[in-house]
Amino acid sequence: MNKSEYLNVIDDTISKGSFKDDWTSLSHFQVPQWYRNAKFGIFIHWGVYSVPAFGNEWYPRNMYMQGSAEYEHHIAVYGAHKNFGYKDFIPMFTAENFQAEEWAELFKRSGAKYVMPVAEHHDGIQMYKSAFSHYNTYEMGPKRDLLAEMKGAFDKQDLTFCVSSHRAEHWFFMSHGKEFESDIHEPLVDGDLYWPAMPEPSVHHDLHESPPHQAFLEDWLIRSCELVDKFQPQVFYFDWWIQHAAFKPYLKKFAAYYYNRAEECGYPAVINYKHDAFMLGCAVPDVERGQFAELKPYFWQTDTAITKNSWCYTENNEYKTVGEIIRDLVDIVSKNGNLMLNVGPKADGSISDQDRDILHSIGDWLSVNGESIYDTSYWRIFGEGPTKIIEGQFTDGNTKIFTSEDIRFTVKGSSLYATILVYPDDGVVNIQSLKEHSVHFQGLIKDVHILGFDEKPSWDQTGEALTIKTTRVQSPLPIVFRIDLD
Repeated sequence: MNKSEYLNVIDDTISKGSFKDDWTSLSHFQVPQWYRNAKFGIFIHWGVYSVPAFGNEWYPRNMYMQGSAEYEHHIAVYGAHKNFGYKDFIPMFTAENFQAEEWAELFKRSGAKYVMPVAEHHDGIQMYKSAFSHYNTYEMGPKRDLLAEMKGAFDKQDLTFCVSSHRAEHWFFMSHGKEFESDIHEPLVDGDLYWPAMPEPSVHHDLHESPPHQAFLEDWLIRSCELVDKFQPQVFYFDWWIQHAAFKPYLKKFAAYYYNRAEECGYPAVINYKHDAFMLGCAVPDVERGQFAELKPYFWQTDTAITKNSWCYTENNEYKTVGEIIRDLVDIVSKNGNLMLNVGPKADGSISDQDRDILHSIGDWLSVNGESIYDTSYWRIFGEGPTKIIEGQFTDGNTKIFTSEDIRFTVKGSSLYATILVYPDDGVVNIQSLKEHSVHFQGLIKDVHILGFDEKPSWDQTGEALTIKTTRVQSPLPIVFRIDLD
């Protein structure tokens, strides 16, 4: 099927389906219950950019930015750009140690419920067999349909398969290579790896500067729909820049096509977006490397990385601690959100020991405390305590200093869960929101239990607080009390 024929299929599917390409129709989208219940997923940034393993996943852009650290590194290690460009890394991306089954076992062990590999990053190289570009891992590099292998392995572990597309930024991503003598030069035509390499917007979030032309937008739409038809992902994530004004009609077409195809095939579908690219209620908003300060009435997601400096594997990755990640997970879930945590495998397909250790530790904590996370809902308030969360994107670079007074709530059935983010040394916890005659709670407490410890805590509800006491409980990670209500 050529591009023209595929565009006709897209239009025909929309015309016959229940979802149309307008916000009113798309607002009938409903967040599926499995996704609300899952709470924790894995993101995977792995591609040709993992070969240089320098800087971060923006190496393909930055290596052509004269004066940048990547530019200087590239010349020192690989030589002049006119002789060795980004395309020359493709044969080096062989994925010789990649075993999808091992990944699936690790992610299952971490406690994740869904996994989202990047299907195509800004570099324009697809991680799957594609009918619309030769620059894919089935025809080049490892000569394998890596996404298909992942889907097969993840399905066997009951990990919900999802995909992400970062194609939109490819419009300008490679453009700086045309500013000096390199392997990126005109003429560039549709089908070239570097096409279209148009001028990069001076302000990335300007919604009108450097608008993509029709050929690129149609190519973006077709690649996105091809992923839907090949893999039936239950969540489809878009990175930024799709909020550009030029994308709006194509976003609506994609959403209508995806929701209709999912309805035809009998699976629930979700789109993740940033920067108000979609109308609220038509998809699920995502906060990159950050979170909300307060409980939200709508469902949302945070995507962040296991490291602070990069999404892909680099040789100088700065890792977060297990405690940081778990506290963020608890905070996000208490505010009606999910956490999707990124892992960056090495170019050969192996996952570093440090990544594995962190994922194992998260899994260990969830194996004990998961009942306070999975299948829960938010309570009347998300929590209490003095520590203020800085709201917004790219705020996770600074470690949050929580205290023993910082508590987060979730609820399931007749159980209210209170997670103490930093357990006090003296074993005395005061929950002010559960005091007698509280404006937040006026119910009856039957009993209090602690998850993962044999000790039976003592408790007393007064006009000051619900006070819970333990004598032998200690942990560097959050501690959860299950409060049974009558």
